[in-house]
Amino acid sequence: MNDHNSLGNPFDHRQSLIHGSACDCHDCTATASHDAASSEDHAHRADAAHARTEQPPLPDSESMLDRAVESALVRGIFGHSDMHRRQFMKLVGGGTAAAALASFLPMEAIKAAVKEDMGPLEKTRLNVGFVPITCATPIIMAHPMGFYERYGLDVSVIKTAGWAVARDKSLNREYDAAHMLTPMPLAMTLGAGSTPEPYIMPAVENINGQAIVLHNDHKEKRDPQQWKGFIFGVPFEYSMHNFLLRYYVAEHGLDPDQDIQIRVIPPPEMVANLRAGNIDGFLSPDPFNQRAVYERIGFIHLLTKEIWEGHPCCAFATSQAFATENPNTYGALLRSIIDATQYSSKHENRKEIAAAIAPTNYLNQPVTVIEQVLTGTYADGLGGVQRVPDRIDFDPFPWHSMAVWILTQMKRWGYIEGDVNYQQIAEQVYLASDAGKVMRKLGYDAPDEASRNYEIMGKTFDYTQPEAYVKSFAIGRG
Repeated sequence: MNDHNSLGNPFDHRQSLIHGSACDCHDCTATASHDAASSEDHAHRADAAHARTEQPPLPDSESMLDRAVESALVRGIFGHSDMHRRQFMKLVGGGTAAAALASFLPMEAIKAAVKEDMGPLEKTRLNVGFVPITCATPIIMAHPMGFYERYGLDVSVIKTAGWAVARDKSLNREYDAAHMLTPMPLAMTLGAGSTPEPYIMPAVENINGQAIVLHNDHKEKRDPQQWKGFIFGVPFEYSMHNFLLRYYVAEHGLDPDQDIQIRVIPPPEMVANLRAGNIDGFLSPDPFNQRAVYERIGFIHLLTKEIWEGHPCCAFATSQAFATENPNTYGALLRSIIDATQYSSKHENRKEIAAAIAPTNYLNQPVTVIEQVLTGTYADGLGGVQRVPDRIDFDPFPWHSMAVWILTQMKRWGYIEGDVNYQQIAEQVYLASDAGKVMRKLGYDAPDEASRNYEIMGKTFDYTQPEAYVKSFAIGRG
């Protein structure tokens, strides 16, 4: 678990606003190191270490919100570059900078307006779980890059081994909110695979961002009809990975329950299982697809965007109870997630984000692996370098029609049975209206409608005819 991180003073050059006390990135570990340091460097590092360890905690939520407003304004002035902010504060002095800012911005009026708009936060210290994959980029980077702090929240982002653990810790209230796979809130609400409890998904984290990887031994078996008897890994039963893999092989004439085996394997264990020969391939979230190439164990057979362009993958979710009991905190958390998701959607920010989420307490991956995923310029394991800028993208809007498609696949493969009120469940769980309101309030564009049709491997999905869609497939259980 990461330490709760007191909001850093944006006018103090010694304090980093993008790294907490648990951070082990190069800069932070260098700060703690005395090896090969000049005396001037040593003094600077000592100052920084002192600043990190001696910060007094802010006394109450109002003080935290005041600090968050100051931090947001200062960050905006310096374009979120913490290095430039610290250099400037050291040069002119924090007090002088604070006075200068107050001279041309009505700081107290801004703070009062923010408080009036948001209302008092019922909780400021939150635990948010994440599984260490690039699909969680907005939830993760919001921590070191200050997006939670911007809205007065002190969030611990907690690395979680896999999706069953994330689900159980959410149901047990150990997590206030969590990074989930987009089918999970639907399954949890319906009681598929767990006790039923109403969950809501007000924001998608990423679209696209997955791939089918095969072991290097199978470079001559690129036709899925050659995969009979193969064993594939997916990260969870209630995952887009499982449903897209099933869809893909079934469209090539294979029954995923009879002609191949599908095993649930936590994402961090995918590459090791491929290396050991326990599986022939996997449909996994990144960075593990790219890590298999990096380790020269596997190759990228197909990006899942080639199955369904713009498909959802992961999301931000919480219980209906949390949102009802803590409406202002829920609103602040949703603002921070949507803001971070929109920041992640800009390609010019991707390298900076890759460096921020690479350390051990986040993804624990080489920066170059994460950069290849986020920038879309990557080695494919077949001797080529591909350039696919939208290999992964970030769009927070939770389309109801995405939920309807997922429910059709749950019905198709026997994960849910009986009559399904597709549209009602979609509207209950995927909160498109909440996302749209926040997006517009933050100055982002949002769709006017909440559903649309999709083309998936050349077949049209009509969200108004879900049951007919289920029955249209030759292979299925439902």
